[in-house]
Amino acid sequence: MDIKTSTTAKQRYEKLSADRFHFLDRARDCSELTIPSLIPDESFSESSELYTPFQSVGARGVNNLASKLLLLLLPPNSPFFRFSISGKAKEELDQQKEAKASVEEALGKMEREISHKIERLALRVSTFEALKHLIVAGNVLAYLPKEGNMRVYPLTQYVCTRDSSGTLLEIVIKENISPLSLDDDTRVELEGQYKDDESLDIFTHIYKLPDKKYYVCQEIKGVKLQNSIGTYTENNFPYMALRMIRVDNEDYGRSYVEEFLGDLKSLEGLSQSLVESAAASSKVVFMVKPNSVTRKSDLAQTRNGDIITGTREDVTCLQSEKQYDLQIVERSISKLEERLAFAFLLHTAIQREAERVTAQEIRYMAQQLETSMGGVYSLLSQEFQLPLVNVLMKRMQQAKEIPTLPKGSVEPVIVTGIEALGRGNDLQKLREFVMEIMNVAQVNPQIAQALNTQDLVTRIATGLGIDVEGLIKTQDQLQAEQEAAMAQQQEAMVTEKAMDVVAPAAAEAVKNDVAE
Repeated sequence: MDIKTSTTAKQRYEKLSADRFHFLDRARDCSELTIPSLIPDESFSESSELYTPFQSVGARGVNNLASKLLLLLLPPNSPFFRFSISGKAKEELDQQKEAKASVEEALGKMEREISHKIERLALRVSTFEALKHLIVAGNVLAYLPKEGNMRVYPLTQYVCTRDSSGTLLEIVIKENISPLSLDDDTRVELEGQYKDDESLDIFTHIYKLPDKKYYVCQEIKGVKLQNSIGTYTENNFPYMALRMIRVDNEDYGRSYVEEFLGDLKSLEGLSQSLVESAAASSKVVFMVKPNSVTRKSDLAQTRNGDIITGTREDVTCLQSEKQYDLQIVERSISKLEERLAFAFLLHTAIQREAERVTAQEIRYMAQQLETSMGGVYSLLSQEFQLPLVNVLMKRMQQAKEIPTLPKGSVEPVIVTGIEALGRGNDLQKLREFVMEIMNVAQVNPQIAQALNTQDLVTRIATGLGIDVEGLIKTQDQLQAEQEAAMAQQQEAMVTEKAMDVVAPAAAEAVKNDVAE
């Protein structure tokens, strides 16, 4: 018998938790220096106090990076995907231009319908939370139920296994629920096995079957809930175990923060030392010379403007005299903050410290920082965006909200992330090329005539991600307009010649009429 069916979901969760331990331990270290509430300690409860970092660079960096990823993965008012015709359907439509145009128009309508569905589901709030977990812990599980908002499970609530290529084989989720949330059928199944005032652990067990489908069931107190048993195909699988950085032959991913944990630890230690040293330096303590005329009691009880007996040399103020040492600490902190600002794409990393910084320099730096995240974009497009589109498309087809398409005829293609970065780089190179051509054209005007303006306009539109269908005139249209203009010009020339012949005759006729 298979181990997944011969043991309970709770036993599988406890067994697989051992493999998750060092990933979870590392995630807690990263969370402590960024956002401690994301991955708290195992003993944490609602009444527990969280660690308060001495610096805010980690938290600002995580929130900033999560916001940038959110805008890229789920851009507002524009679909992050498009439907591409594939297989035999593409070959047939290539031969029928009119039919192809109507099909692409219908696919565009489907894209907009799915995008509107994403807006109605309000996925951005849950996605932003999931992205913060990804950046800090490197792992998060997202679940898209048929009703309600997307659920987000942190690394502390699930375990999983993968094959060598990274494909999910098994997931076990642990949740703590109130008995009041159970439906009537579940209450009957669990009758007498729980108390009304105790919380229950519910385990969701998911694993891959030999036919490539995923089996799903839930258990409470070792009892399988019959109304929770079901199967999903790969294209309709609503559970997305996301990873920030993939590592071969590992069930879990690595976090982005983990790669810069050394700098964060150094910054935390130095910030703590600086804060404590500043607090010690701010303490004001007066010292009175022993056996002096000035008495301590007079000095302690005096008010502003009072007059007491004493000499100036009798009283001194205690000083730490650590200014030079603290300057070294401040310089080290500045260097660490600068490095972390580059890592988390903060705005302070884009603009250098100078009296004059050009807008072109800022755009270039921003582009370089965005390009450095290309690897992250590519993984999230495959593990989050594509499954999200497939699940929503399947559900909307079942609900008759969009038409059902022939199997294998259309596939979604992600148009944001790494592909958008590639188009942006091509567009930047194209702009630089055109600028160089224009500079040379000032010396030799014939150089500009070598440019194919039609192809140039098309490439610029492609770099900006704009569909040029119906927007740019075709060669046939341009030729027809040119021929029409030439015909009109010839007609005008004929009319002008006719007027040259008719005008003298008309003038002569008028002259004769006047003479008579």
